[in-house]
Amino acid sequence: MTALDLSSPVAVVGTGTMGQGIAQVALVAGHPVRLYDAVAGRAQDAAAAIVARLDRLVEKGRLAAADRDTARARLTPVESLADLADCALVVEAVLERLDVKQELFGELETIVPEDCLLATNTSSLSVTAIGGALRRPGRFVGLHFFNPAPLMPLVEVVSGFATDVTSATRAYETARAWGKTPVACADTPGFIVNRIARPFYAEAFAVYEAQAADPATIDAVLRESGGFRMGAFELTDLIGQDVNESVTHSVWQAFFQDVRFTPSLAQRRLVESGRLGRKTGHGWYDHTEGAERPEPHTADKEQPPAYVIAEGGLGPAAELLTLIREAGIRVREDDEDNGTRLVLPSGGQLVLADGQTSAEFRDVVYFDLALDYRAATRIALSAAQDTSPQTLAEATGLFQALGKDVSVIGDVPGMIVARTVARIIDLAHDAVAKGVATEEDIDTAMRLGVNYPLGPFEWDRKLGRDFSFDVLDEMHERDPSGRYAPSLALYRHAYAVEDKREGTS
Repeated sequence: MTALDLSSPVAVVGTGTMGQGIAQVALVAGHPVRLYDAVAGRAQDAAAAIVARLDRLVEKGRLAAADRDTARARLTPVESLADLADCALVVEAVLERLDVKQELFGELETIVPEDCLLATNTSSLSVTAIGGALRRPGRFVGLHFFNPAPLMPLVEVVSGFATDVTSATRAYETARAWGKTPVACADTPGFIVNRIARPFYAEAFAVYEAQAADPATIDAVLRESGGFRMGAFELTDLIGQDVNESVTHSVWQAFFQDVRFTPSLAQRRLVESGRLGRKTGHGWYDHTEGAERPEPHTADKEQPPAYVIAEGGLGPAAELLTLIREAGIRVREDDEDNGTRLVLPSGGQLVLADGQTSAEFRDVVYFDLALDYRAATRIALSAAQDTSPQTLAEATGLFQALGKDVSVIGDVPGMIVARTVARIIDLAHDAVAKGVATEEDIDTAMRLGVNYPLGPFEWDRKLGRDFSFDVLDEMHERDPSGRYAPSLALYRHAYAVEDKREGTS
């Protein structure tokens, strides 16, 4: 099954931001495009807005004037659904209400040809449920574009329970012919991106609610240590707190209030107060003109230790040993111990975040996971109230000697980056095990859809297959609500390591 022929008319119903964006993508690809909106005059306004954007592309040298002119000639605002009778594809981008969408597609089904592909751009509703009211749901599919549609490369091609393989394939190939990167996905709450991305927000909010760190510090650690383009607080201010919370709530409800997707009370209060982010001038941060951005907590300068003793190989943080030596600090390695820690001159220990807390041990400082310890510009440390000040000072001075800013946060299990990445990896394994998507498509979706530095499975291979399981298993022991319980898929993955198997022949 191949992509739609460029001579085939494409219709977009609903002419808001997403509808206009999708129409522009189809138009620039070469299709005749029809625009329809139930509100009189909106389709004409949307057509004018699309042409204005094409004009700007010409001004910037990104589109030839001749191509702009031919595209403009192919764009037609219409006043009735009946004007879509010869379309080969209709993409809906109307209000996110099941009854509204079902009624629309029920009417379209009586108008368009039998071979017309019907698609919804829903981000939160069930594709199966929308198509369930149709006489021929086999031709119904989800085409979830990301905002802004002309710029974002990812399209989730979602197969409902009754979607024919030929329909999903044609939608997939059409999206690819439009210059997009499609990924195939089963109809599951949140599809790929909005399902697997929930911990990025949830764990940042949980650390904040535990009063372990402020938003500016958490965001800085996620960016400067985790390698994420934006932190959770600044990103939700950009998205809109109401929009982000609505997606979280929708996924949570669709999974029968699964504790792994529980919304944040702190974010609820933000929404209730009307502080929705940039669009209202205030969210987690103050966005009013002239407002100063709060600075992350950064520790004062401390003296580095003269030496460290490395017990074990430090696992995913092994690169630190090279960096410490390059900084002129002596490293003595003790391979007899199976642990992964650094012993400081004070006798205290510096340990990679593992889901446990400093309060459980004598004189332990935890350090957070980093995407790349050499490139990281900030490292988070956590310590208990009774941790020796000398141990914390030596740990701080050590990372400062490596050229890192240091943020000291509260004693929370899994810290910030480690718990976030572990949960993302867990949800990704769970999704594959349940047939939602392939590992490759999940990695692609998370890199292109939300700009993660690595896909979940790329993170997993980098960290070692048991890292995430061990972090979550320890966190589950400390919070037995089920929020951090490793999935069966992650359990199987972790224990597939040969040297961890017991009782095998």
